[in-house]
Amino acid sequence: MQKAIALLKEYDLLRVIDEPLDIDLEIPHVAYIEVKKEDSKALLFTNPVSKRLDKKFSTPVLMNVFGSHKATNLFIGKDADEIAAEIEDLLKLKPPASLGEKFGMLAKLFSLKNVFPKRLSGRGECQSIVLEGENVNLYDIPILKTWPQDGGPFITMGQVYTQSLDGERKNLGMYRLQVYDKNRLGMHWQIHKDSANFFHEYKKAGKKMPISIAIGGDPLYTWAATAPLPHGVFELLMYGFIKGESARLVKSITNDLYVPFDADFVIEGLVDPEKMEIEGPFGDHTGYYTLEEEYPVMDVTCITQKQDPVYLATVVGKPPLEDKYMGWATERIFLPLLKTTAPDLIDYVMPENGVFHNLIIAKMKTLYPGHAKQFMHAFWGVGQMSFVKHAIFVNEDAPDLEEYEDLSDYILDRVQVSNILISEGVCDALDHASDDFAYGGKLGVDCTADNVFFPQKEIISDDELFALIQELDEQIVGIKQYKTYTKTPICVIGIDKKEPVKNLYEKLSAVKAHTKLLVFVDHDKNDLENPYMLLWRVVNNIDARRDVFLQKEFIGIDATNKGAVENFPRRWPDDTDCDTEVIESLRKRNIINVDDDFLKRFYI
Repeated sequence: MQKAIALLKEYDLLRVIDEPLDIDLEIPHVAYIEVKKEDSKALLFTNPVSKRLDKKFSTPVLMNVFGSHKATNLFIGKDADEIAAEIEDLLKLKPPASLGEKFGMLAKLFSLKNVFPKRLSGRGECQSIVLEGENVNLYDIPILKTWPQDGGPFITMGQVYTQSLDGERKNLGMYRLQVYDKNRLGMHWQIHKDSANFFHEYKKAGKKMPISIAIGGDPLYTWAATAPLPHGVFELLMYGFIKGESARLVKSITNDLYVPFDADFVIEGLVDPEKMEIEGPFGDHTGYYTLEEEYPVMDVTCITQKQDPVYLATVVGKPPLEDKYMGWATERIFLPLLKTTAPDLIDYVMPENGVFHNLIIAKMKTLYPGHAKQFMHAFWGVGQMSFVKHAIFVNEDAPDLEEYEDLSDYILDRVQVSNILISEGVCDALDHASDDFAYGGKLGVDCTADNVFFPQKEIISDDELFALIQELDEQIVGIKQYKTYTKTPICVIGIDKKEPVKNLYEKLSAVKAHTKLLVFVDHDKNDLENPYMLLWRVVNNIDARRDVFLQKEFIGIDATNKGAVENFPRRWPDDTDCDTEVIESLRKRNIINVDDDFLKRFYI
């Protein structure tokens, strides 16, 4: 962390805040706003305090360490596409045909010796101070409470190290960790993760499961913890591959797990598979609170740390956030591995306001009728891609996937009802819109054809269309049209909902001559002039089985919050909204310097 801080300073990517700020809400709110700026920087808070605990901390808090493309490239050490090319070369290795090729292959294979983690003897820097038994106190670490409705403080950048019951398989993951008290943590590993699979092995054997949580050290450890590697592959192998040197590990003090020697903190403990406790709520990266659920509990046996540690944390909520940049690196680096399952894939992008797993746009080489729909099933069956809710496929002649204005025109000129596929399958456990936990609708849209015929729509002004629509139903409060020059003009409709949206959609068939795609949102929660946040709302709030309505070239999407009107079976969570008083206090003290338009633009 000290080297990371020095590197950030060298490249003018760090802002140091010396004013005392509270670990509850204040520090996270500052970081939340900073990372949304175009010139965002990492933040080092040198004087964290806690009014709740009546405490000052000597440990500084570092946030937004991956808060820009430049910072992300610095910590990865190479261009992400360069790493992807190296992976692709390895995947294409063939038996050598000549002596020169043999030497070339030997050189490549020799370089891979550094992929594997190296176990050191003795203690590491992370174990300069060892606290066990009654000396264990999580409240001595400046662990943040991010959101007003959070169930407590949460560790948000913990590297969670686990292993299988037989010790053969290792895993590194990143899961939020709720602080229950001085020596207990809630373990929010999701049902599809390797750690959860290990947990069930221990439960079946009737044994407690050892866990070690590292915080800090080389930032690349933290990125590796998020890497979507195939089941059973230890994530620190990716660290070694990218870094060109082995991750150096030391044995934990109270269990057999190995952790990075240079971590700033290590929290060790055991999980009793028979003990579960309510975890949450927590304002997560979807921009919504995830609701209370039962999860395993970790009893902390030991905390070790460096002499002068830095506490690393992130803030999650509505986009754009730090995960924008971490996810960008993951996209680029893992493209070659995705191509092994979908060989005609050219490229893909997961827009940050689509919250990654909620929207993917993929460019492919289309070879035959139905090829894109075949791809959809391949995507929904591969590792973490199986969590993707909405997938749009475009042909190789489509614009660059990050040229969103041109790309959206291309897509809207190729959307037709017959090329829309609605399926179902596993969803991320954080998804709140589906009727069932971790299972719901999938939407696939084939936009690869360029010879699609559409009846011409008679475009009229917003005011004229609004007058027609409001005559049909008074629940409609406002409208905004987008992309009216394309073959799929969009009309976003703000409503004060009193009945199921499907009823409104059917009433509005009378205006199908003027528009093609109706998107319904709650008027009081959305800005109809803000397409960035409207997309965030739509892909978060729909389950395709329930909320997509199809007539011949007339499509409706219900992106409203669900509740009693729809007989929604679960509790709909609130948005992650900042505490207004905290924001105003930070503005008055000039800790944050943004205007009301900025706060409105990102639904802060």
